[in-house]
Amino acid sequence: MATPLVPLNPHGTVLGDEVYRALGEAILDGTLPPGERLRDQEMAERLGVSRTPVREALQRLERIGLVEVSPHRYTRVSVVNDKLARDTTEFVALTVGNCMRIAVDRGEDAALDLAVDHLSAVIDASRADDNLALLEASALFFQYVVYATDNVAFHTVLAEAEMAIRRNLSRWHPYIECSITRTGQYERMRDAIVARDGRLAESLMREIHGFA
Repeated sequence: MATPLVPLNPHGTVLGDEVYRALGEAILDGTLPPGERLRDQEMAERLGVSRTPVREALQRLERIGLVEVSPHRYTRVSVVNDKLARDTTEFVALTVGNCMRIAVDRGEDAALDLAVDHLSAVIDASRADDNLALLEASALFFQYVVYATDNVAFHTVLAEAEMAIRRNLSRWHPYIECSITRTGQYERMRDAIVARDGRLAESLMREIHGFA
């Protein structure tokens, strides 16, 4: 649901980070729709901050693709096209597949147990053939897989890309359309994780998303 941009009330975090998060979430929920012009002075007034953190936030949002800039012409919310959605799906599937192999091969039992718990929610959503629930459950599962790698580089890159991934995959639908077949693959992946078979878990991750 779209919510208006309102003055911020920072709670001990860096103001620039709060402005970045506020503008990013406004893009994600449609408060700032695709194609809308973003004027730093206007955004600063709506958020109750100076122009400097707004400019910094817009630069960060441009780097992750939520904003596009044409020098001396415009700064605006970017538009998701089919290629960007496909590219993001490919990036997520292959990157999380790599993370899964690392996590399964060397992750701590407690971290893997959390990932498996969230994979069970993915399986339930797949069995119910609920695409929105499947997308949301998958996002949480992926976060726990990345956490289980204990790899700072993966943590940093995927945390920075998180909002772009959420926006670009908002229209995502499963590659395997048959819920029975798809659910069976997810169950095989859960078994592979429990058995500490990282190679198989990664392979199934790619198959499920069409990148075998």
